Amino acid sequence: MTLDVHFHWPVPAETAAADRFVDRIHALPGTEAVPLAMLRAIGGNSDYLADLSLRERETLATVATAGPEAAIAHAFDRLGQIRPSATTAAIGAAMRDAKRQVALAVALGDIGGALPLSRVTGALSRLAEETLQLAVRHLLRRNHAQGRISLPDPDGDPVIGCGLTILALGKLGGRELNYSSDIDLIVFYDPAAIASPNETIGESYTRLARDLVKLMEARDVGGYVFRVDLRLRPDPSAMPLAISVPTALAYYETMGRNWERAAFIKARPVAGDIALGQAFLEHLRPFVWRRHLDFAAIADIHAMKRLMDAHRGGPIPEGPDSVQRLLSHNLKIGRGGIREIEFLAQSQQLVWGGREPMLRVGATLPALRLLTRLRHVSSDTAAVLTRAYRFLRQVEHRLQMIADRQTHSLPGTMEGMAALATFMGAASPQSFADRLLAHLLEVQALYDSFFEMAEDAESLAVGHDGSKAPDQTLARLTELGFADTPRIVETIRRWLSGRPRALRSERARSLLEPLLSPILRAIAAQPQPDQTFARFDHFVSGLPAGVQLFSLFSRNPALIDRIAVLLGAAPGLADHLANHPGSLEGLLGSEEARSDPSRALRAQLVDASTLEDRIAVTRHFVSEEHFRIGVATLEGRMDVDAAGIARTALADAALGTILDAVVEQQIARYGQLRGGGWAVLLLGKGGSREMMPGSDLDLMFIYDRQDDVEASDGPKALAPSQWFARLVTAFTGALTAQGVEGPMYKVDMRLRPSGNQGPVAVSLAAFQKYHAEQAWTWEQMALTRARAATGTPAFLPVVEKALREALHPRLPAEVLRHDALDMRRRMLRDLPPAGPWDVKLMPGGAMEVEFIAQILQLIHGSEHPELRNTTTRIALGNLLAAGFIPHAEGQALMTADHLWRTIQSMLRLTVGLTRSPDLPEASARILLAATRNATMADLRHRMEETAALVRAAFIRHIGDPTETAPKS
Repeated sequence: MTLDVHFHWPVPAETAAADRFVDRIHALPGTEAVPLAMLRAIGGNSDYLADLSLRERETLATVATAGPEAAIAHAFDRLGQIRPSATTAAIGAAMRDAKRQVALAVALGDIGGALPLSRVTGALSRLAEETLQLAVRHLLRRNHAQGRISLPDPDGDPVIGCGLTILALGKLGGRELNYSSDIDLIVFYDPAAIASPNETIGESYTRLARDLVKLMEARDVGGYVFRVDLRLRPDPSAMPLAISVPTALAYYETMGRNWERAAFIKARPVAGDIALGQAFLEHLRPFVWRRHLDFAAIADIHAMKRLMDAHRGGPIPEGPDSVQRLLSHNLKIGRGGIREIEFLAQSQQLVWGGREPMLRVGATLPALRLLTRLRHVSSDTAAVLTRAYRFLRQVEHRLQMIADRQTHSLPGTMEGMAALATFMGAASPQSFADRLLAHLLEVQALYDSFFEMAEDAESLAVGHDGSKAPDQTLARLTELGFADTPRIVETIRRWLSGRPRALRSERARSLLEPLLSPILRAIAAQPQPDQTFARFDHFVSGLPAGVQLFSLFSRNPALIDRIAVLLGAAPGLADHLANHPGSLEGLLGSEEARSDPSRALRAQLVDASTLEDRIAVTRHFVSEEHFRIGVATLEGRMDVDAAGIARTALADAALGTILDAVVEQQIARYGQLRGGGWAVLLLGKGGSREMMPGSDLDLMFIYDRQDDVEASDGPKALAPSQWFARLVTAFTGALTAQGVEGPMYKVDMRLRPSGNQGPVAVSLAAFQKYHAEQAWTWEQMALTRARAATGTPAFLPVVEKALREALHPRLPAEVLRHDALDMRRRMLRDLPPAGPWDVKLMPGGAMEVEFIAQILQLIHGSEHPELRNTTTRIALGNLLAAGFIPHAEGQALMTADHLWRTIQSMLRLTVGLTRSPDLPEASARILLAATRNATMADLRHRMEETAALVRAAFIRHIGDPTETAPKS
């Protein structure tokens, strides 16, 4: 029986060689079951595989009868039987045997089409790992026996506690080893792990590393195991082969470069003390995976690729004949080759992996899949790169199988290309070259579009040396729309001379120069270009460094236009941007992360170990997201309802994260309260999921405990009231702590029972008693927008039930209306509207819409609980559906609610609370677009009509606040 049906063998390129090989094989016993097509494919395409088959005919027969997987498994079984205590000669022979057997089985499975690429590279990578592990165990025991080191368990597993770890990088690190690849290793050791009686541990492990290389590379008639490359270690010209962990960490933290970060994407421990290697990589994680987006790394990676092109690679020549064009082309480092695909994936991993840990994978194809899932790479691009990668790796393997040479270059002759085409199973050299060239050109085009930024044809001659700007430059600036052109020129000259801190480096200035024209065009498109340019200058002048920002602009040129609109229309956001330029990164995060802020925040907290770290990461995350939501609102991509929901989801995520962290610290300090439960209530705009730019968090903290618990169980035991009071103090302190972005949130806890006079943490019993016996009408109105945002999961339903019960009014409807009307009268007297744009407090404004929804829910909600909803527009819709508000009036109130919140939101983003009836042109333009009005006159007329409708509804349901209140 044979498995020939599973294979598709290429015809022989050299028929005479194939015939000779068949005759030699048939003369050997045990090869009767090997199909003739398999033999001819081997003998006529690869001298190396032919020799290997003659030597390993048992493996050849196993592949023919049971398949390559069985042959591979058999080889690993035999290798696993070798003990580390065997002689060095026996160890070396066993590893070389395994190499030949696995190499032959993998090659046959590959060329016959029975093994996919992932299985081919996976088996070769496993071979490297298992031979390394055996070699290291053997060398550790040998060094122990020679008295060079003292191992904790030399007769058991010598790697346990040995303090030596071998990291694999490159193809082995990514489990992508090719057919004739060397293996990139770095040897690290813990200097305090074990003793070295006769020399330093560093000397001992450097000698071991040298012996490991010799053992892996030693050649005899049986071949060799793997070539080893140790040059990826820190400063290889100066540092020994084995480097101490403290020395390595100090190097990477102070001198590590972006190419080393890219290399460590694939790093993983493969031999020695695996736990030590994993701990080392954990320490190194902040170096490899930056919390902030690092588009500057892309330029470094591209620069490294350019050096390769200049020295070893090269462009694909032009010409009509695809075979001729590809002669001697390097599939690895040449244009359109494997390295360009890897660089595309790795550069995006470096940029986004600090925020999205799922991207921290070593293999190229899984990385492309994840980048597509997170929308950093389009599905079309990933599909093109994946198809090309698989085909290029297949061709690379065929090249290496021919003579077991570590080559990546196509043959340099037409005859050689014809033979390779035959080995690939192509119908002709032309069809093979056409297919290969198509892949290379597709990759090259994608690489260029990704890494190269077309240079602007325009130039601005501003004279770095202080010379007068040419007349054509001033004319061009005037044409663009700038008024004070000499000042613009002087500012640009100041930038290019390196006077701002951000532009002191040559690299920053070189990145800025090609961006000048697009920046000026984007700024000139704003209603007040000179003022917008001044804000951009303020932004640039305040940057601590410019490389990151200008790299970001280079990689995302559309971002320049977006920032220009922001600078022109929203001074508040512009000031925030000037103070916190990292907020720009929030505009580039994946949509998947933004739709679930809790998940995205958890991903960013992976590296945060202390409470302070978690607060800082969360505060930065909140700042970025607020900025992103504000820009999305300005750009019309998010309306006020969606923005309110997004801001509230963000607040919920932050509250949950910070509360968990504070509770963890509280328990560590004071112990736990058995059976205790707690909940954070959000009221106001947070409770109604209508948060606006700059909204405070109106919080209430409710807790419960078992009656028999008198104190926490820690060494510093506290009574429950003290325990929760300290918890709330720490919680609000974390939320309001100042950072470079300012506080995470402003917190208001005055809506708790008894206001500022009451305890900061309220027991459930006290909350229930207060609202059953003492609560004012305005407090019950506030509770209509209260919800439990976070807390102990089992306690949250209890609190929600208590909230529903608290909304059963103690007072009749007439008293509720009277109290609400009296409160509105006092507000009109004591808090009059601050100008014509104060749509919250003005007669018929947002406050009166909310009063209507709240009072009607209190009056009718006891008998109709389905009416209640914390969101004003939904509550109004419920009241309309139940018939408590006429249809036309309900529609008008919901429309008013949306209009007032839209105006409030846009004004907060652009001008803040202004008393002036006239808005700046940029702000007016954005406000008109958001409210869908053609002119400001149209908007004012609509506001007047809307306010009149709201006031009429307020009078109908609550009363007339303009009438004098009757004396009690």
